[in-house]
Amino acid sequence: MKTVSLANHFLIAMPAMADPNFSRTLTYVCEHNAEGALGIIVNRPIEMNVASLFERVNIPLEVETAKAELGERPVYFGGPVQTDRGFVLHRPKGQWHSTLSVTDDIGLTSSRDILQAMSESGAPHDIVISLGYAGWSAGQLEWELSQNAWLTVAADSRILFGTPPEERLPAAMQLLGVDFANLSDVAGHA
Repeated sequence: MKTVSLANHFLIAMPAMADPNFSRTLTYVCEHNAEGALGIIVNRPIEMNVASLFERVNIPLEVETAKAELGERPVYFGGPVQTDRGFVLHRPKGQWHSTLSVTDDIGLTSSRDILQAMSESGAPHDIVISLGYAGWSAGQLEWELSQNAWLTVAADSRILFGTPPEERLPAAMQLLGVDFANLSDVAGHA
């Protein structure tokens, strides 16, 4: 049986999600194949902005546009795996040392060179910077889907890069025509 890839899809945590790491989260799936899946939670900002992250990794924000536009953006809790490591979800994909290609236009980069470029030019502008990621072993995400832990919908880059974090989950729900408040926390099967 061929595995359907959910890369470039949103995972919407169902109300009954027991894991506090994922309760009320919107996760963008960056990679999904027979070996497992990797995603970034995109609606859970932490108490750190980009300026303080850059200070922590000893990269000065060199240009005024980067300081003004980039520095105040939030950093996100990307998931419970490798929370000490940074990941940049970005558009355009560009050419960086360590980038996972999600789509023709969106990449996930974990190398320092993208941060350096952002400090010097403020680009790429469409970004979500996270500490940590969400990971699933082979078959784990499929099992969670069969248990009604998640709803899935094709991702919309306007939600990913152009919507405030607190509005991303409801906006993704609207792609399905569903209001989160109307979802039951009891799963059922017909």
